[in-house]
Amino acid sequence: MSTSPGAGALQRRTRRVLSPVVTRLWDIEMTGYDRLPTHGPAILCPNHISFFDSAILTFTVPRNISFVGKAEYMDSWKTKFIFPAMGMIPIDRSGGEKSNGALDAAREVLERGELFGIYPEGTRSRNGDLHKGRTGAARLAMQIGCPIYPVGIVGTDEIQPPGARAPKLRKSCAVHIGRPIKPERYANRGAEHLAWRSMMDEVMYEIREMTGQTYVHHYHGQDPSEVREPLTPARIASVTDITTKTPSGGVERKLVASAGS
Repeated sequence: MSTSPGAGALQRRTRRVLSPVVTRLWDIEMTGYDRLPTHGPAILCPNHISFFDSAILTFTVPRNISFVGKAEYMDSWKTKFIFPAMGMIPIDRSGGEKSNGALDAAREVLERGELFGIYPEGTRSRNGDLHKGRTGAARLAMQIGCPIYPVGIVGTDEIQPPGARAPKLRKSCAVHIGRPIKPERYANRGAEHLAWRSMMDEVMYEIREMTGQTYVHHYHGQDPSEVREPLTPARIASVTDITTKTPSGGVERKLVASAGS
């Protein structure tokens, strides 16, 4: 039996059976799915407003996708076997060195040419705000050389609000897949950690554009007074939109934040 981390045959079989059921039980608006690659590694970075977010993506994305999930799920007999079998990679959310094991497992998933999903905010937003994104996804993207796809999810907090044990049926939600953000645009921009930060600021800007959430430039659970250079919604709205012509005659769009610390 394979001990490789991430999604495998169980998720593939489950998606085949349940995906048609999910799209009948809930009215799901899906846009941008044609942007996703049919093969090869890619990282999906969604906002996180409900426990239901992972299920919606698992059953609407046409490929296996492995997700990071909180390590506490491994403490319950109800979830410690089924969640990893369905592709969950447990992560210690206290951060620092404790989260490296999950990133190593995610790297293995990506090196196999698969999809990996990670919530850049780290946990669910309880008040609907969009928080500053952590840089783990950017680190992986640059190491592997794969794109990040920002994902905007709207309405799942009405299907399964925080604290609700089960999702409510016959409700609506929307999942928007944004344009890919490629790591090569951020290569050779000085210190690595600044490149990671800039890449994730662009990811969060794109999510905000898709969801309409209020953006707050501090990590979830962080005291805003600890932020040395707060990036307010007004300032993030001043991101410069630069379009340039490519050698083939096409157009490339680049978003440059006025502040990215």
